[in-house]
Amino acid sequence: MAVKGLDIFKLTPKSNCKECGFPTCMAFSMKAATGAVPIEKCPYISEESKAILSEATAPPMKTIKVGSGETEKTLGGETVLFRHEKTLVNRNLFAIELSDAMSDDEVAAACATLEKVRYERIGEMMFVEVVAVRFAADQAKFVALVKKVADAGKIPMIVTTDAEVAKAAVAVAGTGAIIMGATKDNAAAMVEVAKAADAVLGVSAESIDALHDLVESIEKLGYKNLVLNVGETSIKEAFTNAVDIRTAAIKGDDRTFGYPSVVFTNKLAPGDTNMQIALASAFLLRYGSIIVMEEMDFNAALPLFGLRQNIFTDPQQPMRVELKVYEFSKPTGKEPVLVTVDFALTYFVVAGEIERSKVPVYLAIPDAGGYSVLTSWAAGKFGSTVIANFIKENNVADLTTSRKLVLPGKVAVLQGDLAELLPEWEVVVGPTEAMQIPKFLKDLQA
Repeated sequence: MAVKGLDIFKLTPKSNCKECGFPTCMAFSMKAATGAVPIEKCPYISEESKAILSEATAPPMKTIKVGSGETEKTLGGETVLFRHEKTLVNRNLFAIELSDAMSDDEVAAACATLEKVRYERIGEMMFVEVVAVRFAADQAKFVALVKKVADAGKIPMIVTTDAEVAKAAVAVAGTGAIIMGATKDNAAAMVEVAKAADAVLGVSAESIDALHDLVESIEKLGYKNLVLNVGETSIKEAFTNAVDIRTAAIKGDDRTFGYPSVVFTNKLAPGDTNMQIALASAFLLRYGSIIVMEEMDFNAALPLFGLRQNIFTDPQQPMRVELKVYEFSKPTGKEPVLVTVDFALTYFVVAGEIERSKVPVYLAIPDAGGYSVLTSWAAGKFGSTVIANFIKENNVADLTTSRKLVLPGKVAVLQGDLAELLPEWEVVVGPTEAMQIPKFLKDLQA
């Protein structure tokens, strides 16, 4: 239930000590009531009051940590349904599923594919974060497989309803593992296993109403480190459940459903890779916190990781790359310097075409406000002065004996002014489209 700023203010010392970083206790209280600042910022509110208020002012979705150390990821913590309302804060994770029923060769092949799908896109490494291991029959092989997953730097998801098997597996899984196996029949036993291992407990039920009741009963057992299975029997039901669970938490203030969700696309569309990719894209948007697939090759990874990266960025903040001079194809200090903007999409399109040309060059990225070439030029952020200052301040002339500076063709209008500001450079107008860069560079090189 939402708490008002005045309720928090009554618990403060009302001394306006400013130790919380705000000028007055009332200012702090109003911010804390919106969840913009934690209650713990005030050193004078009692621990009991902090506990009560922290729960009341927390986001409607709990923030759940999975994995540990370098593999640690955060799920949940969302406050809106749509990114244009504010922003989505904790991106979902992708998983593939293995099983002790698979042969050693099948497991090896799956792991090899998993390792291949690891690449950088717009400054971020793309890879599968979670591996679900489903128990079939061989406990020793199952536990060994869970350990192999943990040793490979993946977050293990232990899929079993057998509490004893889960206990043995989580012992080798490391901190922050996920035990996907709590049902109405084993909830108490699974809670004890999860508590002892400090693991995230996955909850499954035959219907959304039954899931709600089961989560309530698990919370009464004192455990709230949960993720919720949206269902595996039908695509329609799973999608409806995912939307209803998130909507109930965000809009309906139903904290019983305020947990991240898990979607098993491999169970919703077994054996159909294309359908699993389609489902993964749908649940990425609505609202799978962990999305499990049979496999993740480049056919699946390229669209899904790209979509996730686009959705889980702040729509009010442009995606930008680092402002510096980049080198391509090992330049030797005699190559020309190209210029473009710091908008990430523009940079990676241009960089890809430069790499395709295999011509060694330098690429200068001044501060253009994170906008595209024409947008930043129209806004006055990508002008001749900005480019000239960047070239001078970064001593670009010391990098190369070439004095050719290549402008994007769409801002050819800057050529004259830039030539006056940088008289020692020959300002060349480059192509208007990125796809023309390879031919342009080869002609320039010749």
